[in-house]
Amino acid sequence: MKVPQGEKVSFVGVNGTKTLLLSAYMEHRKGRQVRVIAVALRSETPVYRCLLYCEEKLYISEGDSEFHDDHFDFAYGTADIMCPLISGCETPSLISVTTAAASSEDSHHAVFLEVKNQKAESVSLPYNFTVCISTMFDFTNVLQLVQSLEMMQLLGVNRVVIYKTSCSPETQRILDYYTKTGLVEVIPWTISRYLKPSRFAQPGQDAGDLHYYGQIPAVNDCVYRYMYQTRYMSLQDIDELILPLSVDSWLDLLPLLENKYGVDKCYMFANYVFPYSIALPPPASQTLPSQNIGWQKVPGVNILDHLHHKPIDKYHYTNVKIIVNPRAVFRPTVHGLLESVNDCSRIDTTIARLYHTRLVPEHLEPEQLIYDGRLLSYSVPLTSAVNNVLKETGFLP
Repeated sequence: MKVPQGEKVSFVGVNGTKTLLLSAYMEHRKGRQVRVIAVALRSETPVYRCLLYCEEKLYISEGDSEFHDDHFDFAYGTADIMCPLISGCETPSLISVTTAAASSEDSHHAVFLEVKNQKAESVSLPYNFTVCISTMFDFTNVLQLVQSLEMMQLLGVNRVVIYKTSCSPETQRILDYYTKTGLVEVIPWTISRYLKPSRFAQPGQDAGDLHYYGQIPAVNDCVYRYMYQTRYMSLQDIDELILPLSVDSWLDLLPLLENKYGVDKCYMFANYVFPYSIALPPPASQTLPSQNIGWQKVPGVNILDHLHHKPIDKYHYTNVKIIVNPRAVFRPTVHGLLESVNDCSRIDTTIARLYHTRLVPEHLEPEQLIYDGRLLSYSVPLTSAVNNVLKETGFLP
C-alpha cells in the first residue's frame, strides 16, 4: 500500500482519468462519509470507486462526484468525490479512489490518502482566528507581507495558512521566520507539476487548464484542513486586511456581527482598494508615525504610505472577502461561499471594511482618491513590531 510521505497536499492521480486527488476529510455533517477534494477534467464523467482502509482491511464503496460551479469555464475544475462509509468501516484511516472499470491490479497499486478530521471538535479549538491565503506565486513584496502578518496579529489572528507556489529568497526568509514562531503554516502548492494553471481568472486572458493558480481547490482544502481547529476563518489575500471601525480587534468585532447579523453566518466585507501607484500625504490634521528609514531598502510596498482609496463602484460588494465559522461551510469560493449552512450577510461599511492595498490597472488622478486613515490607529504598535521582525530577519541592522 502506497501512502505519500511528508506531503501536505498529495496530488494523487486516478488511473485512467485526468483526476487529481488532493486531500481527504471525514464529513460529519451530511451523514458519515469521506469528502475527497479533487481537481478533474470537466468533460470526463468517470464512475468512481472508493477504497476505504480500516484496521488493515480494505472495503469498497461507490463514489459520488460533483463539480463546483466556480470553474470559470476552464477545462479543469474543483470537484468533491463523496465516499459513503459502509458497515465494518466507520472510521477509515486511509482512502483511495479508482474507477469502477479499474482492475483488481489497479486497486492493488492505488495510492492512499490519510483521512483527516476524524473527530468533529467544536469546543476545544486551538485557534480563535485563522487566515487562509491562496495562493502565493512569484511573490517578492517582503515589506507588505511583514506588515500584513503583524497587522493580523494585532487584530487577534492566531494562525495564517499560506498555499505557496513560488516566492523570492527574501520572502522565504520571512516565511521561515513566521513558521518558527508558529504563526504561519506554509502548504507547498505544487499543482503546476501536474497541470498548467492559468495566471488569470478567465480563460480568455491566459491559456491554462485551471483558474488562477488553482486558487479554488486551495481555498477548499484550507477550510477543511482547519475546520476543527479554529473558531473563525478568514479567506483573503496577503494584500488585504479586514479592519473593524468601532472596535480594534476581531475578538471584539465578531460578537457585534453575531448580534447584528446572526450566528454562524458568512460575513462579507466590502472591498476598498488603496492603489499603491499613488502616494498622497494625509490631511494636515493627521500625522504619520516616524518610520525606520531602513524600510526603504526592504523590497515591497509600505501600506502606511497609501491611505487613499478608489471611489466606491459597482464592485464594492462583488470582490468581497469573508470571515466565517468553517463548520458552517461546505463549499467556499474566491469571493464568498457556494454552499453553506446559512447565507452570507453584507457587513455595514461603518462597522468593518476590507482594506486592499494593491496595483490597479486603470489610470487614476490623485483628486479622485478618498482619504481613510483607519490604518493609522494601529501604526505605533505596527511600526514597532515590523521593525523587530526586520531586525530579527536581517533586513535591518
